[in-house]
Amino acid sequence: MPPRSASLDSPDTPPSRPALSDVLLAAAGAVCAVRDGRSLTDALAAVPPALRPAAQAVSFHAMRQLGWADAIARALVQRSPGPLFDALLRVALSLLKAPPADAAPGQAPGEPAVALPGMPVYAPHTVVNQAVTAAAGQRALAAYKGLLNACLRRFLRERAALETAVADLPEARWNHPAWWVDQLAQAYPGQWQAILASANVPAPLTLRVNPRRASREQVLDAFRAAGLQAQPVGPAGLVLAEARPVTQLPGFEQGWWSVQDAAAQQAAPLLAVRDGQRVLDACAAPGGKTAHLLELADLDLLALDADPARLARVGQNLDRLGLRSDRVALAAADAADPDAWWDGRPFDAVLADVPCTASGIVRRHPDIRWLRRAPDVARTAALQARIVDALWRTVAAGGRLLYVTCSVFPAEGERQAQAFARRHPDAQRLDAPGQLLPVAIGATPQAQHDGFFYALFAKQS
Repeated sequence: MPPRSASLDSPDTPPSRPALSDVLLAAAGAVCAVRDGRSLTDALAAVPPALRPAAQAVSFHAMRQLGWADAIARALVQRSPGPLFDALLRVALSLLKAPPADAAPGQAPGEPAVALPGMPVYAPHTVVNQAVTAAAGQRALAAYKGLLNACLRRFLRERAALETAVADLPEARWNHPAWWVDQLAQAYPGQWQAILASANVPAPLTLRVNPRRASREQVLDAFRAAGLQAQPVGPAGLVLAEARPVTQLPGFEQGWWSVQDAAAQQAAPLLAVRDGQRVLDACAAPGGKTAHLLELADLDLLALDADPARLARVGQNLDRLGLRSDRVALAAADAADPDAWWDGRPFDAVLADVPCTASGIVRRHPDIRWLRRAPDVARTAALQARIVDALWRTVAAGGRLLYVTCSVFPAEGERQAQAFARRHPDAQRLDAPGQLLPVAIGATPQAQHDGFFYALFAKQS
């Protein structure tokens, strides 16, 4: 739970907008949660609704700058007063490193203003003052408000020298753990820098149109009427020029579309499902690929997930999209243990979107890089092998299994696929995209899709 707010308002903050001191404190609480191993999504769910959008913007930005902020903070403070102080200092430093803006209230001549998307523009001295206000309102921090003030003002005075001093540290330069940087550099000698840079650019909002409810042109027309710009991507996708809360977009309640990255939209078509087939989505939550399969054909489909709460989201999404029927079953079960849920009837197609480090979706979930540890790669790879070996039993002769991860580490991608083929001589590898990297194309800094891996196998008779 984030700490109690430091103040209810500030002189330069309209009553309808949360005080920056409150936002900084809520974001610091979220950063503390990530340091303790909790996801940023879970941490932000505990933030009061009025604070949550701004706290999300600031904490997401802090996650994308955390390696740099850690290095700067270590240069500013020799002995830490505690984790909440550390988090607040890093959040404030990251905001001082936000992209420059044109102007801010009370901005001194020549002083760069800072802003994040959806946030007001702040002068750096306002960020400092509001961080100190946040500290002053907390029993655990009040005694250190002078230290916080001194650190942030020193940063503003000595910024160039401090940034030069940390410039060669991998975590400060790339804002990823050093082990992560090393693994990508080894795996992709010509692309690792672009992969890391793309991970620090917020992802666009990408949708997949549900053809059973609307055409893509119909959705585009509704968006244009609402003053929203969107561009087609892939056979059924749309990329919005500006992200908005999904419940406020035309067609949400009518089930016209789902949120799904362009890379993830390739999964269902690769299985080439046909009407009447028996299909398994083995790790289904939150249900984007399940829904896509049902949009493409009338199927007898079983959706599995080990987490009952996440499985409930699959059902909710199918309901909104109008895809639930008596031919669709949901089961909370471990995909690696077919004896507990399989009735022995083989599946024509199996989608195995297995658990992974999620290293390919860091631009959407910037906390992932700080939650993972180097041994996690081998641990998830072992789990993936256990799952796909178990699922292979359930595939019919002539049927297909699609192995999917949202990872960019080869141990969870190509090396896993090759090892699977060696273990199963009856597995014929078919054409599939293989490793999709989240690398920006052309002059745009924004990658066109997340990092995914696809391997498709047919079971020979």
